[in-house]
Amino acid sequence: MAESPSIAIIIEDRPRLAPPLLKELYGITGRSSVELSSAILAGGDVYAAELFGNDHVQVAPRLEKTAAFCERHGLVFRIEETYDGETSQIDLATMRSILDAADEHR
Repeated sequence: MAESPSIAIIIEDRPRLAPPLLKELYGITGRSSVELSSAILAGGDVYAAELFGNDHVQVAPRLEKTAAFCERHGLVFRIEETYDGETSQIDLATMRSILDAADEHR
């Protein structure tokens, strides 16, 4: 059976976010400000989630909210999908299509 896809959101250009922004992002992702800051500066994901799992109902809105946070604050970000060990960059519309498909799958 194929591994469930996962989606990750990465903030580009590795900015140092001000504490109020980190606090807002913490409220969305549940990751501590220290974890978020370290991930951003290292070029890692600020939020990643496996889809089609039992917690899909919780993670899908967090992916949407993380992308909306980046857009609202003018942060350049990329979205990556990993499926069957292959990672590819996708756009926001594709992410939303995947999330919709996951909702239909449940």
